[in-house]
Amino acid sequence: MIPQLVTVRWRRSSDGRRRRLYVPVVPVALVLSPLLLLAVLGGVIACAVTGVRPVGALIGAGRLLWALPGTRFEIEDGPMAFLVSVR
Repeated sequence: MIPQLVTVRWRRSSDGRRRRLYVPVVPVALVLSPLLLLAVLGGVIACAVTGVRPVGALIGAGRLLWALPGTRFEIEDGPMAFLVSVR
């Protein structure tokens, strides 16, 4: 299943309050689709330069995207904390 919502939480050092931001994946992907096309073109060029098959790279990216739901990524450095949760 492709992720539908990414939750980003962070804590600022100044006030210590946790803030939360919900990012819907599909609308953001539609808005950024021109940049996505440039990224795909850059990926195809990189595959041609390095000798990697573009289909194999696409399959690998698809498997990574399919494995994302339920993933949590957290960074804490001193008073600042950052958490990304994919649903």
